[in-house]
Amino acid sequence: MFDDVRVAIARRDIASLSREKTIVLALAIQIFIAAFSSFLVVGLTSLYDPGSVESGELTFGVSGDARDELDEAARSAGVGTEHYPTREAALDAFRRGEVVGVFHAESVDRRTSVTVTVPDSSVQSTLAVVKAQDALEALERDERTRRATHLETQPVPLPPEADASSYFGFTYTVLVPLLLFLPPFISGSVTVDVLTEEIERGTLELLRVAPVSLTDIFDGKALGMAILAPAQALLWIALLVVNGITVTNVLPLLALVSAVALLVVVLGAVLGLLLAQRRQAQLLYSIIALGLFGLAALLPEHPATVAAKLAVGSETTVSTATVLGLSVLAVVLYAAARSYVGTIDPERY
Repeated sequence: MFDDVRVAIARRDIASLSREKTIVLALAIQIFIAAFSSFLVVGLTSLYDPGSVESGELTFGVSGDARDELDEAARSAGVGTEHYPTREAALDAFRRGEVVGVFHAESVDRRTSVTVTVPDSSVQSTLAVVKAQDALEALERDERTRRATHLETQPVPLPPEADASSYFGFTYTVLVPLLLFLPPFISGSVTVDVLTEEIERGTLELLRVAPVSLTDIFDGKALGMAILAPAQALLWIALLVVNGITVTNVLPLLALVSAVALLVVVLGAVLGLLLAQRRQAQLLYSIIALGLFGLAALLPEHPATVAAKLAVGSETTVSTATVLGLSVLAVVLYAAARSYVGTIDPERY
């Protein structure tokens, strides 16, 4: 009988979510992100890494007595150059729109000094700055190589350059963790709402008359919200796969999401019962949840890092241990919270 009561409470709470406009909007946003992830990745990646966007070769004007060295470095970095006899001539070409920027390179005390001029504010200015940075980094590498014979001690060798994709990094380090950890956070917030609303409306007392104990109510509401998060995560993973984004280790990922969901649901339920007021409980829940997510950086691997490694198939022993540790912690805290709820006097509500 108790099992049926708990399932009925969970079913009722999940069904009531369709009437919550905020929750429906949050779900719709997540569906949009997951369903159109392949398109969004291109646009979002271009915001944090403009150099990842193929926009053709940008041409800079080059002047100064060290322009030959800069010209060679710029071309090796995929930046086009046009020589001008003086800086003023290069700036005139820049004002006429013939070049997107100007490099003025001079040799000063056996050092190469470069002054860069780019557009003040335009859509093209961000990309011009990135390309200028690439050219300057290439010049620095060339100068270090040329002057290596004059060093008294050998510097630490640089690791080989890796041909990594910005889209790959953004997808697995930002998009996948976002879609996986947003549902648990929402589930905990909903748990606060459903409990405080029962208390504020006086329906919690009606549930106890059923007869249903406070522990049964806690179990039912926690069950519904804790199941909702991994169900959402599974849907988001399916939509990512449909968009051509491969996600490996699905079961460990769902275990990770379930553990985090259970942790925040327990937090939300306890705060809801303790404070019995929605506004205060929601505020405290948000602060504590975000604080705990930040403190997770002290772990050997942050849960977001674990999710990224599992999704890409490069999990380590630490990653597996983190999933197991969070799962055990969630179960222990749930049992402790359930025991605590059993000691609460229902008459206080």
